Amino acid sequence: MTFSSLSHYFQKLEQTASRNTMTMLLAELFHKAGRDEIGKICFLLQGRVVPLYDALEFGVADKLVTRAIAQAYQVAESKVAAQIKHVGDAGIAAEQCYHVLEQDNRNTISVGEVFQQLYQTARASGIGSQEQKITLLAGLLRSIDALSARYIARIPLDKLRLGFSDMTILDALSWMLTGDKSLRVRLEEAYNVRPDIGYIAESVKKDGIHGLSHVSVRVGAPILAALCQRLPHADEMIKKMGEVAVEPKYDGVRTQIHVQRQDNGRLRVQSFSRNLENTTAMFPELTHIGAQIHAREVILDSEAVGVDPKSGKLIPFQETMTRKRKHGIDVQSRSVPIRFFVFDILYKDGEALLAAPLSERRKILEATVGTGNILVVSPEIVAETAEEIRTYHDEQLKRGLEGAVVKKWNSPYEPGRRGFSWVKFKEEEGHTGKLTDTIDAVVMGYYRGEGKRSGFGIGAFLVGVRQNESFVTITKIGTGVSDALWKLLRERLNAIKTNRQPKAYSQVNKLFTPDVWVEPNIVVEIAGDDLTKSSNHGAGIAVRFPRLVRIRTDKTPREATTTGELNQMYRKQGAGARRGV
Repeated sequence: MTFSSLSHYFQKLEQTASRNTMTMLLAELFHKAGRDEIGKICFLLQGRVVPLYDALEFGVADKLVTRAIAQAYQVAESKVAAQIKHVGDAGIAAEQCYHVLEQDNRNTISVGEVFQQLYQTARASGIGSQEQKITLLAGLLRSIDALSARYIARIPLDKLRLGFSDMTILDALSWMLTGDKSLRVRLEEAYNVRPDIGYIAESVKKDGIHGLSHVSVRVGAPILAALCQRLPHADEMIKKMGEVAVEPKYDGVRTQIHVQRQDNGRLRVQSFSRNLENTTAMFPELTHIGAQIHAREVILDSEAVGVDPKSGKLIPFQETMTRKRKHGIDVQSRSVPIRFFVFDILYKDGEALLAAPLSERRKILEATVGTGNILVVSPEIVAETAEEIRTYHDEQLKRGLEGAVVKKWNSPYEPGRRGFSWVKFKEEEGHTGKLTDTIDAVVMGYYRGEGKRSGFGIGAFLVGVRQNESFVTITKIGTGVSDALWKLLRERLNAIKTNRQPKAYSQVNKLFTPDVWVEPNIVVEIAGDDLTKSSNHGAGIAVRFPRLVRIRTDKTPREATTTGELNQMYRKQGAGARRGV
């Protein structure tokens, strides 16, 4: 397939807001793609050349793309920069600056050739790498047609702007095979175990749905994290789950640890966040866990929590996240040492343990992770009564933790699912007059500030929850934010701002139209006093007296609270009110 043909599909996808139309267009594209092309196309649809969990990034900023466009079409950099500022999009600017310098086969360059050039651009590193990236991109821009230039300029900037997620790609793969979405569940189950959209696509393109039999747990490829559901009372937990394990709920960073002993005896350790980001560089202490691991290969699920080196006490999430940086990690690791509270084991020495009951996995975990200061097997109790759960939960609150996590004792590990096998227990409904749990919301846009906040350029922001593949509004937030955080928020939001309402946002009442729209990228945790019905908000529910708790850099928009969960919170709140609590 030529890249010119692919670009026409990009254009069609960009111009439609209908999820079903997108699915059918993608299915048509996948049907035409060759076996050796479909995986590459899926990566390009993500704006990448490797799976999401691979640490390889383009490392390309706006200025570098500006220089590449200028070099490709022999236009002054200042003119390109002015055009980008005018249209608000490097892709459109590249298309408008485009002109043919020489006749060649610019409409016949293949997807594979473009992919390889982009891969080399991402791989360029070291001294002179920035100039090398500019040269590679400029050469690529010269070798393609005008429409293709639009997308080549966007891909390295992660601004392809097609408006769908991996779940739509899975729908399209099902549609390619059967003409409907009937295989979506099976495809998603495979994706949850191996979230490599290129590999999944290649497997089913080659062998149909039977190709999923090749998809299995592999050290170095993260498994999507099992997630917690909400239940308001310990009594309901026992009624729904029966015998349970109860563990502390730490205020840390969900971290999946992959360990592999190589033939030379050296230990290879990688770590991944719950949003599939490779965090290996963030945690250099994991290179010293060899003596604690009694296995050749293992995948562990854990919570990474910072420790105050003077008092030995656990520190808050935001302080732990100061470790998330590219430079000065060694210095930061001494000032914010990390302890990994390991609570599950997903794989050991060639055997996937996802289907094994928690009770069995716990025994294997305790036999695999030895005592030490870096890895700590998270404590737990096994309970059969609501009172046992409450007592343990209250003990964790007294220790300064968030509460407890309650898990069905005979349950399997369910990747990527938010079922009732795991339930978080922060505060029992009725004990306070406020919401008993927080909401993870996506920032949709912001409003320019007035008065003191005019200096920050931001005074409030609009947030929403997930409704299938879209996001609908629930509230505006203007409180709970420090001056420093306002400045940080504006900086992060301006990096993802867009000059039009993203396709993923639906049912936005004109009352809440922000001054600046942003792409669905940043997740924030919010608290509030209660939930109320609202005809103005797309979710049909609004948060009263909302407050920002923190920015959840460890979560993706796909992990945002759903409208279903929000409605469940509203109903449980109503039930509490009717009981007079």
